[in-house]
Amino acid sequence: MANLPGFVLRRWISTEFDFAGVVVDANGTEFKEGDEVFGWHPISQAITTGQGALAQYTRSPATNVILRPKNVTPTEASGLPIVALTAYEGLFDIAKLEAGQSVFINGGSTAVGSFAIQLAKAKGAHVAASASAKNEAYVRSLGADEFFDYTKAPLHEQLVAANLTPKYHVFYDTVGIVDPALFVHSPAYLAPQGLFLSVGPQQGPGLLSFAWNVLLRPTFLGGVNRKWKMIQVKPVPEDLKEVAKLVEEGKIRPLVDSVYAFEDALKAYERILTNRATGKVIVKVDPTVA
Repeated sequence: MANLPGFVLRRWISTEFDFAGVVVDANGTEFKEGDEVFGWHPISQAITTGQGALAQYTRSPATNVILRPKNVTPTEASGLPIVALTAYEGLFDIAKLEAGQSVFINGGSTAVGSFAIQLAKAKGAHVAASASAKNEAYVRSLGADEFFDYTKAPLHEQLVAANLTPKYHVFYDTVGIVDPALFVHSPAYLAPQGLFLSVGPQQGPGLLSFAWNVLLRPTFLGGVNRKWKMIQVKPVPEDLKEVAKLVEEGKIRPLVDSVYAFEDALKAYERILTNRATGKVIVKVDPTVA
């Protein structure tokens, strides 16, 4: 939301993307009234239609909605779609992570990073992750095999010093850092055919340096001989079904940082802006829902 220009935001009737609720008008789809579902509004759709999730009623194409697994509450399910799909599509649709391979998750305590750890472990991969020391227990509880405290020293220096063998097949930056150091030094810890994947650099100083060192600098001028890609989550119905299946099987679990009443939505944004949330920040529109 913070990265979207004001003229786009002004077009929205309501904001936000993830939701869980009850179908009140199936409109001729495979659903029926009373079905308990969860889903999401892709950003492109939200911009075009003005429809968002932070409302008492919302409309969405049936392809972006799925029945809610019975082993999770509406509150838990409402924080699933975008972060789980970002992790899933990045690891499997783009990076093609396989069982037995290794992956590094930068930002293991972030919402996307938390799901990336769980999904990679469910696949049978070896997982290393970074976070601050206070979140080590949380990150390990999700399945991380190795942990790096990024507050001890620059993370790229720790990874270079680790002299890893074998090197990681996938490096997934779920923080969206602008500093290109992790990518520039990645040949020391990312396999030659590996992939450096990112949710994309966030706004801030250093974008020019990032663009040159990551996107533009050729290898004959000292550029890095590794692939870098940015994940842009897409509305793939099969991926949403797979996420729901993994939740139903107990292989991944929703992660809720905090819950706010509808009238306290601004406090939810304040929590997000602290950059200290572990898991999703949820706004509960209906106070009677679990």
